[in-house]
Amino acid sequence: MIKTGYGAWVREFEAERERRAAVGDPDWGKGALLPAELVRSIQKFQVGEDGDGSALRGKADLAGDPVYSEAVRLFIAEEQNHARMLKLLLEAGGAGTLDGHWSDAAFVRVRRLLGLRVELLVLMVAEAVALGYYGALRDGAADPLVREVAGRILADEERHVPFHCLRLREGLAGLPRPVRRAVTGGWRGLLAGAAALVAVDHGPALRACGVGRGAFVAGALRSSAWMARAMAGGPVPGPARAGARV
Repeated sequence: MIKTGYGAWVREFEAERERRAAVGDPDWGKGALLPAELVRSIQKFQVGEDGDGSALRGKADLAGDPVYSEAVRLFIAEEQNHARMLKLLLEAGGAGTLDGHWSDAAFVRVRRLLGLRVELLVLMVAEAVALGYYGALRDGAADPLVREVAGRILADEERHVPFHCLRLREGLAGLPRPVRRAVTGGWRGLLAGAAALVAVDHGPALRACGVGRGAFVAGALRSSAWMARAMAGGPVPGPARAGARV
């Protein structure tokens, strides 16, 4: 049973949904100039953002807190909106989407192996990698529409990370401190491997945005330090300041 109330997170997600509706979409009609290396990279991330989230929803329901379950549903809706925006961005650049990609399939298989804790730990690897990726696009892409879409997605991811850290802190709280540290240390090791794979697979796109492979991996590990501390029992930013430390 989850002990911490998630009503504030539900309100945060709902407020963002309303804000998003008020602001509206980017101006897709102005088009986007997407070099081939960026097209291939965005296509792969679009596959990763897509999905119905049914496995995560089911595990959240089993956790026994309907408020948390509602927050998870709102989180999934934001991820689906990311996939929608990336698809429209590709279309604005004259490109299509992929039917699937091996990296996304591998992440999904691992996430579904066990319960909610494993699902979220693997999901958090993807979220931490996404922070660096969308940050690189927002700050370094030449096309303004790419920068705008990446900035919108990055702002969402900066809120998602503390939300998942809170649930993982609760999920790991019953373990002895050395075990919690071992789990989060292993998580950071998995993150390092995933970041290295992304750096290799998306290297040309990252270089086009001014980010080298080594810098990308180092940035992912650096940004993950506070996440590991939070999951192991440290402080977690609340929804009102969720992006402040990311």
